[in-house]
Amino acid sequence: GGGGGGGGDGGGGAAASATGGATVVTCTAPVNIAVVKYWGKRDTKLILPINSSLSAALNMNDLCTTTTVVVSDSFDRDRLWLNGKEEEVTNARVLACLNGVRRLIDGGTTQNVHIISKNNFPTAAGLASSAAGYACLVFSLAAAYGVTNTATPEVLSQVARQGSGSACRSLLGGWVAWDQGEKDDGSDSGARQVAPASHWPDIRIFVCVVSADKKETSSTVGMQTSVSTSELLAHRATAIVPKRMQDMEAAIANRDFKRFAELIMKD
Repeated sequence: GGGGGGGGDGGGGAAASATGGATVVTCTAPVNIAVVKYWGKRDTKLILPINSSLSAALNMNDLCTTTTVVVSDSFDRDRLWLNGKEEEVTNARVLACLNGVRRLIDGGTTQNVHIISKNNFPTAAGLASSAAGYACLVFSLAAAYGVTNTATPEVLSQVARQGSGSACRSLLGGWVAWDQGEKDDGSDSGARQVAPASHWPDIRIFVCVVSADKKETSSTVGMQTSVSTSELLAHRATAIVPKRMQDMEAAIANRDFKRFAELIMKD
């Protein structure tokens, strides 16, 4: 296991260039590990959670997704390569992010994209690959289409949330809350930075990989099974988490590791 600094920077660091009528953007985004867990959706299409959550973005020198997006008039269709293998751009969540960013473009666009994404850690093995991946995808697309000057990270987090819920927290760096929101359209469900990475620099998170295999039960299936079968999960969301979020934010603000650790273990 590697010791990565807790609270890395959020999605960003995009490098852009224009070559032969094409715009090329490369971006990295961090894995985030929740200290108050998101578990369960109240809307499975928009990916709206039953409770708020809070996480630390890990140092991108250790774990990250790197995505390159190329936008060009010459492309006849959208294409996607993930970890060296071409995938069909038919996944509903990929399309939600792609269309979500395109809706932010003033005047729209007819340009197609080629997307090349890779993780430097095991995919779908419990290390939040989807969070880093969709955050990276949305930020890269936004930079390539030129909307990062008008769309704030908070707005982009609402787009990334529709790819993977936890992805909204990887758009901002350091300690990040995902406020569950109350509106049916999800317009108030997005990320909010609680503290920057520099706030608590001596935190370390140890990642011990006991298996790099793809997990047998996806988070999506696991969550919805819990929502449909567990009365205790509903109680946690409504009666426990609101106060726990307040307590966790206070523990981080005060750099109170004893309280911080107690809250993580309880959750």
